[in-house]
Amino acid sequence: MSVRLKLTLSYAGFLMLAGVLLLAAVWLFLLRYVPDRAMLYNPDDMPSGGVFPIRSALLAVFAPRAAAVLAFLLVFGLVGGWILAGRMLAPLTRIADATSRATHGSLSHRIRLPGRKDEFRELADAFDAMLARLEAHVAEQRRFAANASHELRTPLAISKSLLDVARTDPHHDNAELIDRLHTVNTRAIDLTEALLLVSRAEQRSFTRQRVDLSLMAEEATETLLPLAEKHGVTIETRGDITPTTGSRALLLQLTTNLVHNAIVHNLPDRGTVWVHTDARPGTVVLTVENTGEQLAPELVSTLTEPFQRGTERIHTDHAGVGLGLAIVKTITHAHDGTLTLTPRPAGGLRISVELPTQNPRSDEV
Repeated sequence: MSVRLKLTLSYAGFLMLAGVLLLAAVWLFLLRYVPDRAMLYNPDDMPSGGVFPIRSALLAVFAPRAAAVLAFLLVFGLVGGWILAGRMLAPLTRIADATSRATHGSLSHRIRLPGRKDEFRELADAFDAMLARLEAHVAEQRRFAANASHELRTPLAISKSLLDVARTDPHHDNAELIDRLHTVNTRAIDLTEALLLVSRAEQRSFTRQRVDLSLMAEEATETLLPLAEKHGVTIETRGDITPTTGSRALLLQLTTNLVHNAIVHNLPDRGTVWVHTDARPGTVVLTVENTGEQLAPELVSTLTEPFQRGTERIHTDHAGVGLGLAIVKTITHAHDGTLTLTPRPAGGLRISVELPTQNPRSDEV
């Protein structure tokens, strides 16, 4: 039986039960005081025009009326229950229709249930929110797959062209060819490793342990100091002890990507990078600022998308693969944190990563 039919039978059953109980109450508390035999009275004491009833006569009149009332209650309960159940279950029909559309790949449909905020309205709103997040996630994955395919196709196409040149021109300088193939192959490997890192962070398949973000900042700064000196960039580091819980490797990758991005996308000469950590109630914050060109807020909002760069495409040995901030965003979300990008009025970018404070009682999991 359908839910609507079950509810209808339930409504009719409760209504019939209430009717039976009411009639039983009438029988028990009213007819019990009526005598079952005729009684003789003095004519002078009889009320004028009155007839004293007996139980059998009242029962003969009461039983057919009671049966008619029960029959009416049954029909009324079935019809009314069917209509009432239909009205109550109408929101579920709309939710089921939206679920069916989502199953067949249509994620743009929304229920948008009208009316007062009740349980069905909360369910519909939650389902709409889930569809919106799922649609955005699928669109992001499609863009990511398309961009990754495009980025991977470029080094492969270059390698094929270089090999074709070597095949058609046996006297070509092999040393130069090997160097170019090595550069292209290195970029393809870096891109593949970055894609794997994004996938690993999204799946949250990592071991959580106690990590100090200030130590991660110092390690990343020391590692990238030669690159900063090559670009003429000064790095200033300061901050508090900032304990949190997460993957040490991923958080180091996050910090390294932020510092690397700040060095590469900086002024041509005499640029500055500020790296500092702050401990706040309940959270720890890692902030990386850099000088550079002025960025529009519209452009800043797209920098965390895969293969997006703040300025024109950079062709240097340290340009990266276009996944630096995308990896930062993924790692931040995997650690239940918040990533904020803000353009500096004087030029450059300010990036803050806010993570939950380490629970003193949490052990490595």
